[in-house]
Amino acid sequence: QVQVVESGGGLVQPGGSLRLSCVISGDIISINLMRWYRQGPGNERELVAHMTNSGSTNYADSVKGRFTISRDNAKNTVYLQMNSLKPEDTAIYYCNANLARWGNRWGQGTQVTVSS
Repeated sequence: QVQVVESGGGLVQPGGSLRLSCVISGDIISINLMRWYRQGPGNERELVAHMTNSGSTNYADSVKGRFTISRDNAKNTVYLQMNSLKPEDTAIYYCNANLARWGNRWGQGTQVTVSS
């Protein structure tokens, strides 16, 4: 009934940038909350950033000042702009949307690798 699809991952050198996209499609009534998570090698899945339906944002301390979450309501899309990337940012990045009616829905993940 609803789909969540991430894209934009890839290989980048330290100090580089990537922009991830998360597109929500299907029977959307409203989007309550958008979140980006990541899970690196040997690590637990952690919350990276979130944005409420009012536009307020929050970030993990490890990415604050480097990452920015934003949205395009007309496209039902949320973005994660990642700048000044570090090797420790290497992870699978997941989009999570809390939707009216449907609750939490997850994307399939997109791999980000930061390496020289």
